[in-house]
Amino acid sequence: MTGFRKRLSQKRILIADGATGTMLQAAGLPPGVSPERWNLERPEAIRALHQSYVEAGADLILSNTFGGSRLRLEKAGLGGRVREINLAAVRLARDVAGEKILVLGDIGPTGRMLKPLGDLSDAEARASFAEQAAALAEGGVDAIIIETMSDLREAVAALEGTKQATSLPILVSMSFDTHGRTMMGVKPEEAAVKLWGLGVDVVGANCGRSLTETLEAIRKMRDAVPKATMMAKPNAGLPHEKNGDSIYDVTPDVMAEYALKFVAHGVRIFGGCCGSTPEHIRAIAVALRGKH
Repeated sequence: MTGFRKRLSQKRILIADGATGTMLQAAGLPPGVSPERWNLERPEAIRALHQSYVEAGADLILSNTFGGSRLRLEKAGLGGRVREINLAAVRLARDVAGEKILVLGDIGPTGRMLKPLGDLSDAEARASFAEQAAALAEGGVDAIIIETMSDLREAVAALEGTKQATSLPILVSMSFDTHGRTMMGVKPEEAAVKLWGLGVDVVGANCGRSLTETLEAIRKMRDAVPKATMMAKPNAGLPHEKNGDSIYDVTPDVMAEYALKFVAHGVRIFGGCCGSTPEHIRAIAVALRGKH
């Protein structure tokens, strides 16, 4: 049994980290620049971000590799540095995590549409995901998380590619941000049945429009597959512009209140997505550690 599966089998709720992209932008990442570039160019900033979440009480942190697939990195002119970037990201996370904190290798969507809506074949997507998963596994992550997926076919391609590359535990999380469905029209219950049936370790929802909508998605996933092990990493609300900055309105206290609601629906891993900060994770840790 891996460290991740052992920790998941225990009673304690696992607290995940919060946002990466919005936090790095606050640290000076220019708009339009790939966050993964900083694994090589600003490693101290990535280390500091991980450290802030560990100090806030996170049990697990995600590598800075959301856009670390070849298909995504090619857009940033970094397609030839997939292994280097992913290995660097894991090393930075491991530097901070030590032995007690779990490191999850983060895989996000390709940013391209699968055929026939786009020009990407399932085989190309699978190969890109397999390449990234192999590098993350080589780096020494405890598990792979496939997140913020809107196309169930792409999520399956990512899952299949990851399974080709490694036998590590796999978590898959969809983003339900369009009237209770994903942008591609996938229902929460449909995703839960399909993904759990393919043998993932954890299924869940992240990002999304609001805490209430993500909670409702989790409820539907739970009803569809009562035995599923579930995670949630919702946004701190929707951003709005103020003096040129994106402001997220959900406070740490509100996020902590919702953490209890998500756990009441059987969520075993809870953290934050866009707009969430170490302060949000600290409030969540206080709320959940008081209860669990």
